[in-house]
Amino acid sequence: MTENTQTPSSPTSELPTTYAPAEVEGKLYERWVERGYFEADAKSEKPPYAIVIPPPNVTGSLHLGHAFEHTLIDALTRRKRMQGYETLWQPGMDHAGIATQNVVERELAKEGKSRHDLGREAFVERVWQWKDESGGQISGQMRRLGDGVDWSRERFTMDEGLSEAVQTIFKKLYDDELIYRAERIINWCPRCLTAISDIEVEYQDDEGELVSIRYGEGDASIVVATTRAETMLGDTAVAVHPEDERYKHLVGTEIELPLTGRRIPVVADEHVDPEFGTGAVKVTPAHDPNDFEIGQRHNLPNLAVMDEHAIITAHGPFQGLDRLEARSAIVGALRAEGRIVAEKRPYTHSVGHCSRCKTTIEPRLSMQWWVKVGPLAKAAGDAVRNGEVKIHPQEMEKRYFDWVDNLHDWCISRQLWWGHRIPVWYGPNGEVVCVGPDEQPPTGEGWTQDTDVLDTWFSSGLWPFSTLGWPQQTESLEKFYPNAVLVTGYDILFFWVARMMMFGLYAMDGTPPFHTIALHGMVRDERGKKMSKSFGNVVNPLDWMDKYGSDAVRFTLARGANPGVDVPIGEDWVQASSKFANKIWNATRFAMMNGATIEGELPPVEQLSATDRWILSRLNETVAQVDAYYEDYQFSKLSEALYHFAWDEVFDWYVELSKTTFFAGGEQAKVSGRVLGEVIDVMLRLLHPVVPFVTETLWTTLTGGESLVIADWPKDSGFRDEAAEAEIASVQSVITEVRRFRKEQGLQDGQKVPARLELGATGLGAHEAAIRQLLRLQPEGDSFSATATLPVAGGTVALDLSGTIDVAAERKRLTKDLGAAEKEKQQAEAKLGNEAFIAKAPDNVVDKIKGRLAKAEADIARLQAQLDGLPAA
Repeated sequence: MTENTQTPSSPTSELPTTYAPAEVEGKLYERWVERGYFEADAKSEKPPYAIVIPPPNVTGSLHLGHAFEHTLIDALTRRKRMQGYETLWQPGMDHAGIATQNVVERELAKEGKSRHDLGREAFVERVWQWKDESGGQISGQMRRLGDGVDWSRERFTMDEGLSEAVQTIFKKLYDDELIYRAERIINWCPRCLTAISDIEVEYQDDEGELVSIRYGEGDASIVVATTRAETMLGDTAVAVHPEDERYKHLVGTEIELPLTGRRIPVVADEHVDPEFGTGAVKVTPAHDPNDFEIGQRHNLPNLAVMDEHAIITAHGPFQGLDRLEARSAIVGALRAEGRIVAEKRPYTHSVGHCSRCKTTIEPRLSMQWWVKVGPLAKAAGDAVRNGEVKIHPQEMEKRYFDWVDNLHDWCISRQLWWGHRIPVWYGPNGEVVCVGPDEQPPTGEGWTQDTDVLDTWFSSGLWPFSTLGWPQQTESLEKFYPNAVLVTGYDILFFWVARMMMFGLYAMDGTPPFHTIALHGMVRDERGKKMSKSFGNVVNPLDWMDKYGSDAVRFTLARGANPGVDVPIGEDWVQASSKFANKIWNATRFAMMNGATIEGELPPVEQLSATDRWILSRLNETVAQVDAYYEDYQFSKLSEALYHFAWDEVFDWYVELSKTTFFAGGEQAKVSGRVLGEVIDVMLRLLHPVVPFVTETLWTTLTGGESLVIADWPKDSGFRDEAAEAEIASVQSVITEVRRFRKEQGLQDGQKVPARLELGATGLGAHEAAIRQLLRLQPEGDSFSATATLPVAGGTVALDLSGTIDVAAERKRLTKDLGAAEKEKQQAEAKLGNEAFIAKAPDNVVDKIKGRLAKAEADIARLQAQLDGLPAA
């Protein structure tokens, strides 16, 4: 448990009667920051616990996915801080190369200018100006959510220290021959005029056309199908499977490529699926990644027929046309020559688009810089296989291995101006020099620096150690590397996580960047649908925070967070969480007004009532459960455990069962008041990492403590009382059963009923006063006449319902319900007695019918007992 010796600094009366999050949250957060609670001390002797924030884009704002992930990370770090760890939650932002450049270019366009009008140096200065004035609004929104990050350590992937780290590792990789320059197929955006990463490609179903074209003549012809007819101008072969008997006579020969006057070979390649379509494919090595691989295997020429704007460059009637214009014109020309064998229009297929400008991506052969990922990826895979790094949930390991074991070399160059410029210089005589951060670039006539910048993922892949001062051997690096855990979405397991693993192991002498990778799912709407602007279901979490408070949003997100599983969320759930926050407020305030205190030690066990011992037993069990769930990243389960403990066991049962004690006063009231104070103290500590604002306000009022942020995390004292738990379970059973009976009889909640309780033989006599109060049961009185008797927990409760219900109407209702239950029983028995049915029906169907039978029998017994208990007509 916890020890408290402080005296409350402010009376309960100072708490408002209702909780108003907007009046509490902002002030509390600034107080936490001003007092330095979130700052990490590299000189501390406490054990370290470090987590990095997946750096949001400098152009971004807080969306529901951010709020979800940040809630989970904040809960972990707040708990570890309370457990005595030196915690670092590292904040920062990503420079987001293409996204940021697009934003600034749009601003320039409003002025009638382009970046080329400014020139490279002036444009980059303009981007820095935009970043200082308009970027990073997400930082303020993170404060709204309650993120306990160390703002004194905030980093930016383009700041001086991180730029040094980028140049250092580029130079190291280059010198180790793990970075090279080559011409390969990449994702190209004709609007942004740059290569883009796979994660920046969004696939959607577009309507197009599928045309089947005959190449060659007569027996020496082959039909191929394509959705991109314009690329046929760059075909350098037709490929078939080596074992396809239909085309064996053509392999090694040449056929005519329509509209071009060229002849191209027929090659045999196992990549071709003979069962798909005609079993033959056109090969355009300069405009398709699979075709490029085929071309490499067969030494085919790479014939580019489009420029960087996706304009046709091939000589002929189609030169100068946009790719889509050329597509239509080429199909028309083929049709005129009788080359179109079949057309399917519309043809819906998956097409990649630039995530920034929505332009259709063009696979394009281009000279780019690449990382040779083979040895790096092997190390990243081995670190998980040998147990150095654990992936949670474990079933996600297969996805991780599928990626790292099959990685292609990584294109790291981008044709942008904003970003880390590639530190390579070219000399007048073909010299190539890679320059490290402490080296001077070559000077003199004819020397130029590479114009490309690095992929944003290159710098963010260094995040766990570059933010701690690497390549310098800083105190922070020694203290907080490796991180304890990485909390992130499974959707960037490959794009970001694998890159951090590769770079961390490579740069940090084989030490992985974190011990655990805890993967969560994606936030979806309440119907499980992906949130998208086009669907109209995107939610701004700030709107919900304004309406319900940050605690409500956080609790809703944590309550839905099962490891690796997508999280549906709707406003109704946030509203329910708001009610929970209000319940915590109102019930805790009531408890403090009625004697709850933390003053002095807990009374010895012999002074505690069974109710007191029960709640302390349940409290310790809850501490143990919550700890176990945290260690297993089971946020949903720990949230559910806390919700039911607080609402059900503390407020709905313990407080209610103890009211008679509190109202009676005396020594037992003081004992229970101290127990209640202890329970609420520990409950607020347990809740704090997930709902920090409401708990902080209540806890400082209850205890007079400085802040929950730096309070001790509760420990399971080991106290359990099975006898008390069994006794209170019996009390709960009595109350629940009588409440159900009252409801079935149509009695109002506040309606008092004379009753005789015979509970002494069951050991529940000590609880009679509480039971009577909660059930609105009066003493029998002289005129008492039992009209209904309920067997409960080994005893009986006799009720006098004379004059409280319409007996005839109630008898009619119960008789009708009894008839329905008997009919249900007969139907279930008939099915279970049918041997033919039982022989054929699946086990789950049979079990379901058996369940229906059991329920019907229970309903019949209950309804018959109620009928028997009604007064005579």
